[in-house]
Amino acid sequence: MLRKIRLVLAGLFFIGITLMFLDFTGTLHRWLSWMAKVQFLPAVLALNVVVIVALLALTLIFGRIYCSVICPMGVMQDVIARLNRKKNKYSYSGAISWLRYIMLAIMVVACVAGIGSLMALLAPYSSYGRIATFILQPLWQLGNNVLASIAERVDSYAFYTTDVWMKSLSTFGIALATLLVVGFLAFRHGRTYCNTICPVGTVLGFFARFSLFKVRFDEEKCKNCSLCSKNCKAACIDYKSHSVDYSRCVACGNCIDKCKFGALAYSMKKAGKKSEPVAEPRQESVDEGKRSFLLATALVTTAAMAQEKKKVDGGLAEIKEKLAPVRQTPITPPGSLSASNMQKHCTACQLCVSECPNGVLRPSSDLMKLMQPTMSYERGYCRPECTRCAEACPAGAIKPISLDEKSSIQIGHAVFIKKNCVAVNDGVECGNCARHCPVGAIEMVQLDEEDDESPFVPAVNESRCIGCGACENLCPARPFPAIFVEGHEVHKIV
Repeated sequence: MLRKIRLVLAGLFFIGITLMFLDFTGTLHRWLSWMAKVQFLPAVLALNVVVIVALLALTLIFGRIYCSVICPMGVMQDVIARLNRKKNKYSYSGAISWLRYIMLAIMVVACVAGIGSLMALLAPYSSYGRIATFILQPLWQLGNNVLASIAERVDSYAFYTTDVWMKSLSTFGIALATLLVVGFLAFRHGRTYCNTICPVGTVLGFFARFSLFKVRFDEEKCKNCSLCSKNCKAACIDYKSHSVDYSRCVACGNCIDKCKFGALAYSMKKAGKKSEPVAEPRQESVDEGKRSFLLATALVTTAAMAQEKKKVDGGLAEIKEKLAPVRQTPITPPGSLSASNMQKHCTACQLCVSECPNGVLRPSSDLMKLMQPTMSYERGYCRPECTRCAEACPAGAIKPISLDEKSSIQIGHAVFIKKNCVAVNDGVECGNCARHCPVGAIEMVQLDEEDDESPFVPAVNESRCIGCGACENLCPARPFPAIFVEGHEVHKIV
């Protein structure tokens, strides 16, 4: 029964977190964002004391339940391991402690030094977030677009098409490499990643040594059949010495389920000679492959929640793709306070990137800030009425802000490039930037005040500009806009 409860809870967490990354409608994050906030490393970086204490208390009572229920990377490994139908495929092996503590030391140094890219590579939740955002989300969107095409033919508006585009080739490569490496290890060796590389697993493993409930042997009942060791995906059960390495045990219950003699129990006390007989486990077992089925079902149904209108270009002419200008200072989202705060706290989980409805956020390619979100306005601009990235961030890299606060936060300022302006080059009236500026920071003035025939060009009031990028996004100049936003290292209030 305990194993079944664990499987149900793990399935709910895994599906919920995955849907949170896949959903592009902005609906599910209002209900499921708490699942991101209870992840261990984001809670540490956000200084969420309540969550940290709760997770440590959970570990001290039940062992590494976090790794087998709450952590999506851990559950993903269980799903992949289940695909290997070979029976009795594991064996006991000693802990590679030196590697575990080196990985933990690297993580601690990265956190203290603010090396966000290194921290992001080791964080399990962030690694899964990249896999979900860059591999699963495009597949999900393509499936949604197929359904939207079918619905359109029958005059239904239950679905709408969404753009599928590559946000970052480097981050996609890292996500794919992570999936292949972790997937291979899980398929062949179970929880190798969790117990050799993952720093969160190492920290929780230390506390799990002192947990109240543990998997314990009844040596009188044990027949040394080795089924427990052969079915332990953490490779932490030595049936010969009747011992369990509790720093690696994730309390999955597989060993108890496979033991035919009732020699194993998840209990507070070690079984003694006068212990009560342990009931034979039922032969029926829950097929972990059902998780994949539940996930696929949920992914197909959630697209029906979309309610935004379809964006079209009118089909009047071929529009050249707009290219990103070269910025001296990258732009970070409102609420991130500064580039330094973003670098120190962001785990590059990509949740804000997947949640951004305007295509503004994408992972950075800067080595020191690799995979952390940066802003660019080729596909949209940062709308004053949207705070979804701030609401989604679980690590405190983007602080929650109100709509009023967002309209007064200056994340950058617009810069005019005369040589790119269509009013100067083509002799046409434009003024797009001034018309669409939400804070009135742009005014159209004559390029030459002494010439009445001189074209009107934008003049930027930097003290009012908030850097939302509406001017850059809506500028008709191609391939580079005539006005673009230069970021600020530290945000200001205007």
